[in-house]
This record gives sequence, structure tokens and C-alpha cells, in this order.
Amino acid sequence: MISNDRIILGLLAALLAFVFATRDRPAWQRLYVFVPIILVCYLVPSLMTTFGLIDVSESRLWDISRDYFLPAALFLMTLSIDIKGILGLGSKAIVMFLTATLGIVLGGPLALWIVAQFEPSIIGSGDTAAWRGLATLAGSWIGGGANQTAMLEVYGYPLENFAALLAVDIIVAEIWMIFLLYGAGAHERVDRWLGADSSSIARLRDSMAAYSAKIERVASANDYVLLFGVAFAVVGLSHFLGGLLGGVFADLQGEDATLASEFFWVVVIATTAGLLTSFTRARELEGIGASKFGVLFIFLLVAVIGTRMDVTKIMDAPAFMAIGAIWMAFHIVLLLVVAKIIKAPFFFVAVGSKANVGGAASAPVVAAAFHPALAPVGVLLAVLGYALGTYGAILCAQMMAGVS
Repeated sequence: MISNDRIILGLLAALLAFVFATRDRPAWQRLYVFVPIILVCYLVPSLMTTFGLIDVSESRLWDISRDYFLPAALFLMTLSIDIKGILGLGSKAIVMFLTATLGIVLGGPLALWIVAQFEPSIIGSGDTAAWRGLATLAGSWIGGGANQTAMLEVYGYPLENFAALLAVDIIVAEIWMIFLLYGAGAHERVDRWLGADSSSIARLRDSMAAYSAKIERVASANDYVLLFGVAFAVVGLSHFLGGLLGGVFADLQGEDATLASEFFWVVVIATTAGLLTSFTRARELEGIGASKFGVLFIFLLVAVIGTRMDVTKIMDAPAFMAIGAIWMAFHIVLLLVVAKIIKAPFFFVAVGSKANVGGAASAPVVAAAFHPALAPVGVLLAVLGYALGTYGAILCAQMMAGVS
């Protein structure tokens, strides 16, 4: 079993190189039609973990990816964003995002009630009450890891019992992500079933892609030094200001508050820096491949996320896994019903869902599966998810406590 982070990173890099080297070869293209490359980059690392090739229990790769690659990707992928075009998407994008949030808030109490009818012992009591642990799941599925950690501290669920909830979180959420990635490849058929008009999305995609093509040029070494210098200067600034703001709000609201999370502010600041920069001449850095490097960082994130999932842990807590499955099913059904009623494109369904369930690490990945130029839409909605995560999770937790 390989536990050395440097070797694991080498394996992940080799996997990405292999996938992208073969993506345009006819023999491999037939495979990638059925198994999208982004899915391969996620599943292969997860199988490495599941079958014991690598051990990430002591790995720091996720910390590095989250703290360095993620804010850099957020900045680089929002640098060339078309704000006017995104606003032109209309109200359906926000409606589907809020529907996704509502599906998590209401789905938790419903799922707990259903499973408790068959397995009453799942309710528990005291510090080990199920609703306390499930509150961490609500925090993760509405906002992300920072919100999940906040809920763990707020409700005092025992750390020794938390591993099973973490397995439910990763496995259920990422199985849904697999279906979304498949759906992204067949979104025209899904849009026809929904009766949706996706022309506004197509216009945004084309305008952002056209802008990239217009300013594209052959880059020099100086250009790349400038690009990386600006990107990682923003990463450093995001952590510096994030630490300051997190400390200020920790003093004002307590360490459990969402605004007291340094990572929350890192995401907000990196994204805001990209948005503000998109109004300046620095937007022309897209001409030397700013968003392409952002995509590279996103794929590295995908591969590292994959290493955190061991599918055999699904057997550790079958009752919790059943709650997670019913919970996610309710979320999905509500999304599809509302999308059918308002005739929202599947893009809004997928990105609205992952902006909640996956946050800033997954929403741009799903958006990019429709088209790389659309990744910034996922980033913007994911930031909104971070903002709502703790409050929605608290509401959901109190409803689950009432059910208990």
C-alpha cells in the first residue's frame, strides 16, 4: 500500500496525462463516449483507495488541493467571466439553486422519519442522537466542508461515530455526481423531456468561448510567470484576509459561525478577486490560457477527491446509508419536478444541485462537463451555497430533532 503523498500525486498526474493523451484517439473515444473522461479521473483514484493500492488516511494532498489549487482555480476561472451574460440567464438559475437547498432541508427530516419506521433504534439519544450526526450531512450538502465542520462542533456529535456519516456524505453525493456527469453528456435529450429552452446557456457558452478565441495568443515564459504570479498572489491574499476576517467574526459570533471560517472567506475572496479582475485589462490573461490552467487545477481536485472515497465503507452504517439515499432521492425528485414545471434546462438542475451538495470543488466541475466556458457559473452558485450552508443546516437539524 502506497502512503507517500509524492508517489500518490505522481500516480494521479500519470492518470490525468494518460486520459488526456488518449481522449482524441479513435479507439479510446468510443470508451469515453460511455465513460466521460472526468468520470475516469474520479473513479480510478477511488478504486485505488478501495482496493488498497494507496492509503490516504494520513495524506495531506486534499489540504494542499483545497488550500492552493481550489482558490487558484476559482480566480483563474472567473477571470474571464461574462457577468452580463450570466445575469442574462434569468431567474431560473436562482430558482433551481434554492430548490436544491430546500430539497436538502426538507429531505433530511423526511428520510429520518421513513427509516425510523423500520429501524427505530436509529434515532438514538443524547450526544449520539442520529439527528446530531445528520446535521453534519446537512451542512456538507448545503454548503461544504466548512459548514459540515461547524455543525459537528455546534451539535457535539462524537468524532468516533463521524466516520460513518463521512462515508455516507462522500458515497451518496458522488454517486449522484456520476449521474449528473452522464446527464451532461446527454443534456439535449433531458432538456427536450423537461421542455426547456437552453438557448440562453448556449449563447453564454458561445460568447465566453468566442472571447477566449479572440484574445488567444502564443504565450511566452514571461506571460506564464505573470499568470502564475498573479494567481498565487491572489491565493496568498485570500488566505491572509480570510484569516483576518475569520478571526474577527469568530470574536463577534463565535468560532462555530459560518463567517468565522477562514476557508469560507478564502473562497469568497478568491472568487471576488476574479470577478473584479474581469472588469480590467487583466481579463486578457485568458488569451494565454488562464481558464485552461483553472481546468487543470479542477481535474487535479477531482483526482484527489476520488482518493478519499472507499466504496466498501457503505457497509459500515446501512441505516445511515439508507437515510442518505432517501434524502438525496427527495432532493433529486424535487429538482426534476420544479424543473419540469418551470421548464428549466438540465444545466440549471445539475449546477444548482452540485452548488449545494458539492460546493466550490464540484459545481464548476459539473458546469465544465457541459462546456469548459461555463465553469464560472458553477463557481458563483457554489459561493451562494457556502453563504446559506450553516443556516440551512441548523434549520434542517432542528426539524430532524423534532422528528426524533
